[in-house]
Amino acid sequence: MVAGWVLAYTWKCASGALVGLQRPEVARLWRAFLSNPLEVGAWHLAFLGLVALISARGVGRGIELATKVRAPVLLTLLLILAGYAMATGDVRTGLRFAFAPNVAAITPQVALAAIGQAFYATGVGLAMMLAYGAYVARGTSLVRPALIITGSILLVSLLATLTIFPLVFRYGMNPAQGPELVFDVLASAFAEMPGGRLVGTLFFLLLVFAALTPSIAGLEPLVAWLQQHRQVSRVRAAAVTAAMVWALGLGSMLSFNYLSAWHPLGRLPMFADKTFFDVMDFLSSNVLPPVGAVLTSVLVGWRLSRTIVDEELLDTTPFAARVCVWLLRYVCPIAIAAVLASALGVRLSNA
Repeated sequence: MVAGWVLAYTWKCASGALVGLQRPEVARLWRAFLSNPLEVGAWHLAFLGLVALISARGVGRGIELATKVRAPVLLTLLLILAGYAMATGDVRTGLRFAFAPNVAAITPQVALAAIGQAFYATGVGLAMMLAYGAYVARGTSLVRPALIITGSILLVSLLATLTIFPLVFRYGMNPAQGPELVFDVLASAFAEMPGGRLVGTLFFLLLVFAALTPSIAGLEPLVAWLQQHRQVSRVRAAAVTAAMVWALGLGSMLSFNYLSAWHPLGRLPMFADKTFFDVMDFLSSNVLPPVGAVLTSVLVGWRLSRTIVDEELLDTTPFAARVCVWLLRYVCPIAIAAVLASALGVRLSNA
């Protein structure tokens, strides 16, 4: 659904809907968009239609080609936007907020959120890892791409921080708004900056491509299962799976308008004020990735045959292979489970 928002704002930028708008007008446009379930639902459907179309063509012929173009162009645009934010934003306040050490702020909940974000970004414990891992060519070292992926995520995260927070404090906004910052803060910047119509269109378009990568990977295990176990064609499997996802997203879509007062787990104190979207966001961001990572660690470290693990790590140095197995067996599951249990325990006690 959030990717549908991105697709919608790609069109809004391209059509000139943001040109010349002041900050309050951009905020009103954003609120009006969220309050219109038909518009949000249509863009949600459009994005999933795009996902199904590319999935039906196969990962190699669809998303791989788009990713090769998207990554360097998105990095270039982020560099431009970071430069604009540093030149026009409240740099001192933004950088102090983002980088000033504050050890007391590292609570179990913060650690859990950071782990969930890291796992989501890298695909650890998620369908993304299953899908793209299944298509890795034999003979590919696993350690090197892991380091490259982690390094690239850190670089992009740093550029996003330098872009968003100086603009957040320039406009006097709440930095804890979450994904809405992209559609409010950056949209305001695109409305004001020279050439913002073109830059904003390209930026949101590239974010659409970025969202396609995990979305297609999220569908792939079920699409492959329908092909292999139900003898369904890939086109039909992709269409059926995308339709199911769209239907499941209706609750999140309506959380911002007709169902904004509905709290599905309201009887539980920790979810008393959370909408359906908030509940799904919490579970998918803070609970499911760590649980998936723990189960994956146990599976690879203890359940899989050592022969299989050794074959997959054959192109890695013996030392790195031993370290990977040791981490998966002892360190990762215990550390992740401890953080998860501590964070949830604190939330329950506070509730």
